[in-house]
Amino acid sequence: MDLDPPPITKAYLIASTAISVAVQCNIVTPLQLYFTYRSAIEQGQLWRIATTFLYWGPIGLDFVFHLFFFARYSKLLEDGAFHGRKADYTWLLIVSCTLLLILSPLSPSPFLASPLSFTLVYLWSRLNPAVRLSLFGIITITAPYLPFALCLFSWALASGGSSGWGLGVIMGDALGLLAGHWWYFWTEIWKRERGSGGRNWLETPRIL
Repeated sequence: MDLDPPPITKAYLIASTAISVAVQCNIVTPLQLYFTYRSAIEQGQLWRIATTFLYWGPIGLDFVFHLFFFARYSKLLEDGAFHGRKADYTWLLIVSCTLLLILSPLSPSPFLASPLSFTLVYLWSRLNPAVRLSLFGIITITAPYLPFALCLFSWALASGGSSGWGLGVIMGDALGLLAGHWWYFWTEIWKRERGSGGRNWLETPRIL
């Protein structure tokens, strides 16, 4: 993992690691972190809107795997397609998180960190379709296939592909792919259509 990630990626890594350590040390519990409309909005526990994207589960192999890939592809986006565009990258994260919160009732997992990671992986893969990757030193694939390969690997890590939890993980990650495609469609595909007038429908607000 890059020891000097760009600022937005670094801030996420620090916050996510701090929360995982806090749970590991029994300072907080996972039940205080995940998002539900009732808890976050009706009961005023607004921190859940953020913490549901920051907690990856118990510290272990799955935690390291997902945090590594989040850091890698967040950095590639922040230093690549969004280089010098911190406001635009922040807006991407805000829009993606909002969409995932809306879709969260469809996810068997109460946490949305992994779907957010897959949103970024999917977006990077679509913006870099010609890049060839060696997947764990076993096979070589082109970038557009990466999110789907990682979905399968995430499923295998969760339970060896034999339990409902593993199925829940891959369904949650699929929501991340959907959110990533939604952003990609409105910012890259739709603006090339004749009826769009070349407009980016997800343009970053001036307030950012």
